[in-house]
Amino acid sequence: MDQRTQLFILIVAIAIAVAALLLSLRRQRHDREATTGESLYATSSEGQKRCPSCGAYNAWTDRNCVSCGRKLPG
Repeated sequence: MDQRTQLFILIVAIAIAVAALLLSLRRQRHDREATTGESLYATSSEGQKRCPSCGAYNAWTDRNCVSCGRKLPG
């Protein structure tokens, strides 16, 4: 193998590594953006649940919100 062939193989390997790195970073960014839809409030707080739609506090044993009547998480 002469030097030109080795240099060409090295350039191709570097290009593949850079492409793999860019694809990995793009996928991580996409995953991060997909998880931003989470609620800012905890599911349970001090024995109470907070309704994700209206924000009212409910007892931890309640299945539906006392204000809006929607199903509570957890």
